[in-house]
Amino acid sequence: MLRVGNLQRSIDFYTQVLGMQLLRTSENPEYKYSLAFVGYEGNPAQAEIELTYNWDTDSYELGTAYGHIALGVPDAYAACDKIKAAGGNVTREAGPVKGGSTVIAFVTDPDGYKIELIQRVEGGAGGGLR
Repeated sequence: MLRVGNLQRSIDFYTQVLGMQLLRTSENPEYKYSLAFVGYEGNPAQAEIELTYNWDTDSYELGTAYGHIALGVPDAYAACDKIKAAGGNVTREAGPVKGGSTVIAFVTDPDGYKIELIQRVEGGAGGGLR
């Protein structure tokens, strides 16, 4: 779950920039929050990210315990090009991880959350940003 400062802005980022789909939403007027669940269609395990918008809060400190979300992609270089073309913020271009051969990249969502893109090895499972 990620707490976000603007629900529609975050939905737009995860759907339009990262290619996820909005799976469902809910409103809780009594407790003044809204939820949106996003994920990739066709993912057998259907991993989801819950975006929580508290109506009276427009920003958060990310904290020191949070690291990042990691998404498997077939081609990290192409994913970065697609993300930049959609207006997304690539903060580490695709390339091999230091001391290894796995290709990774990093992007940042509108609230500052880090998202690692990990290029899958042929035949690997998972997946977004086709």
